[in-house]
Amino acid sequence: MKYQPITCVWEVTMGCNMRCGHCGSSCAEPLPDELTTEEALNLCDQIASLGLKWVTLSGGEPLTRKDLPSLIERLHSKGVAVNIITNGWMLNSDMAAALKKSGISTAAISIDGTKPIHDKIRKEGAFEHAEQAFAALKAQGIQTGAVTTITKQNLGILEELKTELIRMNVDSWQVQLGLPMGNLKERPDWVLDPQQVNEILDFCYQTALEGKIKIFPADCIGYYTQQETQIKQISYGRTDVPLWDGCNAGIRGFGILHNGNILGCTSIRDDEFIEGNIRERSLREIWEDDDLFLWRRNMTRDDLTGKCNTCVYASKCLGGCPNTRLTMNGDIHSENQYCVYYWQLDHMEKKYQHITDWQGLLNMAQTLMAQGKYQDAAFALKQVTILNPDCADAYKAKGYCEYMCGNYEQCKSDNESAMKLNDQDAYALRGYAIARFRLGEEKEGIADLQKAVELTGYCDLDLIEDVKIMMANHNTGLQK
Repeated sequence: MKYQPITCVWEVTMGCNMRCGHCGSSCAEPLPDELTTEEALNLCDQIASLGLKWVTLSGGEPLTRKDLPSLIERLHSKGVAVNIITNGWMLNSDMAAALKKSGISTAAISIDGTKPIHDKIRKEGAFEHAEQAFAALKAQGIQTGAVTTITKQNLGILEELKTELIRMNVDSWQVQLGLPMGNLKERPDWVLDPQQVNEILDFCYQTALEGKIKIFPADCIGYYTQQETQIKQISYGRTDVPLWDGCNAGIRGFGILHNGNILGCTSIRDDEFIEGNIRERSLREIWEDDDLFLWRRNMTRDDLTGKCNTCVYASKCLGGCPNTRLTMNGDIHSENQYCVYYWQLDHMEKKYQHITDWQGLLNMAQTLMAQGKYQDAAFALKQVTILNPDCADAYKAKGYCEYMCGNYEQCKSDNESAMKLNDQDAYALRGYAIARFRLGEEKEGIADLQKAVELTGYCDLDLIEDVKIMMANHNTGLQK
């Protein structure tokens, strides 16, 4: 199959024994259209048949489903690792033993603060029940995790919460952004400001360095900073942890709602993102349908706006978590201001704006280019062109940097500016030509590149090689 899923999140019920202030699903009572045990067991078989490696069962409160151990057992018997996320209220020693017998892999408990904060957000006594649940799981030898949704209610007490989790001997800790959806949408004053995501990553970094608990920022927190890389390397215990490679939705994973609706991600609650229902089509049919999950499978950097559109990581990252952009901005293609690298870009751009020595700035940019820091160099060169609009070298260098960042339209524009200053500049024409080729103007790009070869007046092997490569890609023969 074109896309091989490896994981999914399954909201097995909307029923919950708590009414949390930040619940993104606004869970309350179980809904009448929830999958029956027979339907759910059949879905377990389909999940295994599709080749998934692990499944996370959530809710609502998944333990309110009396058949949950049966679902875990069915998935486990088919070779699928099962994780659950629970509030821990019902997780006593008997339940922990039942989970162990069913073959559970990991049990994560949602815990959002020290006792006063946690009980305020969730329910009186919630912290005590979570602590007892961790103890019951540890007694059964079950791997434990904590999941914390960060809002303005608990950002300031993460250090205290860490101490509590370490005391409870919790194995791992995932932290995630509280997004304005469900109940949290009614509490906008709880939602973090974009810049505060830096505080979260700083905290995660220090926690990772301490080595007392493994900490994992969720996919809504990042991306592409040295801190984030080191956090992952330490927590995963390996140095080859890959960079964020875009949202899993519809690519390597999907979500299942309580009623069998399939969508790219359970966090995205909009009906327009529902791809089908397992009561109407098999899970495999839905997943392998080339006309579904297109919002994600067909997304390119060109769909993004703002800083995300010009970011050096745009083609790989695609703006980070789509649901962050959707809930924060109302548009799944908007720029992601909750990205840490977004604020690094903002800092890069601003730090050059007060510099007035264009020659020194040009030299600095060339050093940055030699170090492979093309995004940084592009901002420096932009300031050079403002200070000295007649500096062709700055336009050409910036064009190269923009090309290396994947910003072909800007590369084309910068080299065009250089050619206005000197229409015989072969290097500028070369950059312009390659940008046009990348933008789909293939014939024009090849023609311009051949002109650049002629302009040099000598045998520029690099230029000739560029022509050959572009013509080969265009499925033509090189004209002698």
